[in-house]
Amino acid sequence: MPETSRFVPGPQYDGWLTGVEQIGYGGDYNPEQWPEEIWAEDVRLMNEAGVNLVSLGIFSWALLEPREGEFDFAWLDRVIGLLHEGGVRILLATPTAAPPAWLYAAHPDARVVDRNGTPMGPGGRGLMAPTAPAYRSAALRITTELARRYGRHPAVVGWHVHNEYGAPVALDYSVHAQRAFREWLRERYDSLDSLNAAWGTAFWGQHYEDWEHIQVPAVAPEAVNPAQQLDFARFSDAALRACFVAERDAVREYSDAPVTTNFMAASCPATDLFAWAKEVDLVSNDHYLQAADPRGYVGLALAADLTRSVAGGKPWLLLEHSTSAVNWQPRNVAKRPGEMARNSFAHLGRGADAIMFFQWRASRSGAEKFHSAMLPHAGTGSRLWQEVTTLGADLGRLTELQGSRVHADVALLWDYESFWAQDLEFRPSQGARHRERVDTYYDRLWRDGHTVDLVRPSQDLSGYKLVVAPASYLLTAEAAANLTAYVEAGGTLLVSYFSGIVDEHDAVHPGGFMAPLRAALGVWVEEFLPLRDGDALTVTYRAGAAGAGAASTDVTQLTGTVWADDLVLDGAEPVGSYADGPKPGGPAITRHRHGAGTGWYVSTNLDVDALATVMADVYASAGLTPSGTVEGLEVVRRTGEGATYTVAINHTDGDAKLPLSAPATDLLTGDALAGDADVPAGAVRVLRTTSP
Repeated sequence: MPETSRFVPGPQYDGWLTGVEQIGYGGDYNPEQWPEEIWAEDVRLMNEAGVNLVSLGIFSWALLEPREGEFDFAWLDRVIGLLHEGGVRILLATPTAAPPAWLYAAHPDARVVDRNGTPMGPGGRGLMAPTAPAYRSAALRITTELARRYGRHPAVVGWHVHNEYGAPVALDYSVHAQRAFREWLRERYDSLDSLNAAWGTAFWGQHYEDWEHIQVPAVAPEAVNPAQQLDFARFSDAALRACFVAERDAVREYSDAPVTTNFMAASCPATDLFAWAKEVDLVSNDHYLQAADPRGYVGLALAADLTRSVAGGKPWLLLEHSTSAVNWQPRNVAKRPGEMARNSFAHLGRGADAIMFFQWRASRSGAEKFHSAMLPHAGTGSRLWQEVTTLGADLGRLTELQGSRVHADVALLWDYESFWAQDLEFRPSQGARHRERVDTYYDRLWRDGHTVDLVRPSQDLSGYKLVVAPASYLLTAEAAANLTAYVEAGGTLLVSYFSGIVDEHDAVHPGGFMAPLRAALGVWVEEFLPLRDGDALTVTYRAGAAGAGAASTDVTQLTGTVWADDLVLDGAEPVGSYADGPKPGGPAITRHRHGAGTGWYVSTNLDVDALATVMADVYASAGLTPSGTVEGLEVVRRTGEGATYTVAINHTDGDAKLPLSAPATDLLTGDALAGDADVPAGAVRVLRTTSP
């Protein structure tokens, strides 16, 4: 059965952050890095900038518990008091992402161990071995003491547990992990016979007769059993999540405020955020542009859409992004004037009700002293500070957007377990990377003006006109049945190559490649035909073949790379064929009517430009209309009670026009608009249209 529930709130959760009555604005606040006489100035400047929310104490464990079992909260009491007097609300962090030196010294066995067997830390940041009893016990102790002391403080409106689970290290191969992995496998499989069957241990003589013989999948002379590695990824995600749940439950003993943790949607692949979202009261995310990508705002949109999707459409918090450059990429490109605002409004438009940064005041020391901040080293006379205060004032004008929702007509499949499995060794082509296909299809949808939800293949898909499966290598029989039923009921499904290949144990489906999607797509794969690195092929495509029986209107030559399939038609109509390559004359792109819907299959790697031709027909098949805006004008809509809010962001160097279907008011300027709205180069408009 398809899943219908995507968000399970905590028992005390009743909506949003108490006292945060505008769009949340602020960032990580690390006062321990500064002399105490600066703290009052910080609060004064926060008020000047419009800051109403900060995350506090994220890396302060060593100061809060300088020696095991000895606590010093006096300095934190003073900071919280100052923020409270200044009207700044607090997400109080549990500092468990920065274990103190004494904990490493007392329990060296609790260090994370990498796949080569090397113990890691201290000296950086990140948790210790998540299954190590010493770490778990110490983490619960500091969390409990914080919750006991501040759980009812009126300034503490929420809890920020840990920091960026899964980063910088997600997989631990320590002796503690090995013990816990065996326990997890016993619970999952119940018997060794079941485990041997699931892992296919008959291959390479890997059969197990004793639980104690099972190891973590550390480095071996040859590729380790892929089913074992896939289960280890599942286990590792569950182990991290268990750390969060334990701290969350400790907080809830003393506080009714909502509990969150900062995800890293789309950039931390080791955590299954759909599973995590069920454990948090509010979904939060951190996002940083990839400076090497001149169109990084598209990746930003994907991350924001994914965050909203794992939140089940509910409003979410952007807990971190940067005012300008970061410090940890090969070339830390500064944001251009206006870019920080465009980034912020893109998150807002895609469902965020809080816009926050790392960090409030730039650090003078440490690994991130070159990371930008709300209050930069250049001070309050700087361009960045002026943009920060302007953004705070603008967000203060947008209170009515709180709680409004984003609606998407298109779903793009995002399945962590499939991604984990596809990225293992010994696949047909190293060029077939799941993230490349996801990014390319998402980019095409973004350019065409379609708002997208990122969903699991087992979810209820009935509300979407189009479902795109760019990389569904692992597809369970149940999920395939859900996709087939979606098509049968009238949906349009587009599937890219190397999909529907294996089941949940990384075993090829009975019936061969793509067998579980055979009914929906009307085609199956006899043999993979991947290309050599750098080779390309040509697909002859009949553009305009959108509807059943539609006459061909144009013949277009498309270039494919990386991959080809030897396809066998089973009811599907070929609308594109290979002109050359390893299967000249064979079908390359197919369309199939199944029930009331249509299944499309693209068997080669088309770039974002080549996809435009195919997607135009897919959109027509799904009943989706073009956006009518120029490429580079990002338009997203949020719907509230009695009003629709259109966030328009011009990422181009030229002025653009946004067609309006009804008169609107620009909430940032107060201008009344009708007909077309001008959106100047690099500018943002937030337009309210009153619902009839």
